[in-house]
Amino acid sequence: MRIRRKPNLVPRMERCAHVEIKDPAALKGTWLKNYPEYSALWLELGCGKGRFTADTAEQNPHVLLVAIEKVADAMIIGMERVFDRGIENVRFIDADVLALPVIFAQSEVDRIFLNFSDPWPKNRDAKHRLTSPGFLELYESVLKPEGEIHFKTDNAPLFEYSVDTFIREGWTLSELTRDLHANGAVGVMTDYEAKFYEQGVKINRLVAKKEKR
Repeated sequence: MRIRRKPNLVPRMERCAHVEIKDPAALKGTWLKNYPEYSALWLELGCGKGRFTADTAEQNPHVLLVAIEKVADAMIIGMERVFDRGIENVRFIDADVLALPVIFAQSEVDRIFLNFSDPWPKNRDAKHRLTSPGFLELYESVLKPEGEIHFKTDNAPLFEYSVDTFIREGWTLSELTRDLHANGAVGVMTDYEAKFYEQGVKINRLVAKKEKR
């Protein structure tokens, strides 16, 4: 879904400035030292409008949830949700996923969420999928030993590609399902997911873990 440009974006972001980190690279290797009230560091890559971000953080007050989004016109909606609800354990970063090694040190992150990423359906674009081998290597570099990736998508071809890629790259899969909400709503939903659930669209989900050598 295309996000409309917001003419009032700058003042809206200024109002919520304390939930955004402008220079995240300065915190590399010291995230939890700078936020000692939290015991774990989770990332959401491509947070969109932030429904999942806000609800997940609210349900896990011991966790610092860092939401990364490169489309500021979407991210501001998430920032406002968090700001207006007074949720303190979320920080937003306007960045591309490729910047992860610049922002986080090796083995610094406990969990990564990938929710409804762009499927890049054409084979020639497979390297852009956030579950392609290059990206999995990127995630492994910042995840702690036994760190997890939680992946959800409505796109069946992307899910099958991702399952195969995770296994081929040496990740162990659990909680794998091709119909997450078969028996009723499960877990925290994104905005997309809530719409899909109402439409009866099946949601695929898995948890991936790779023990470091």
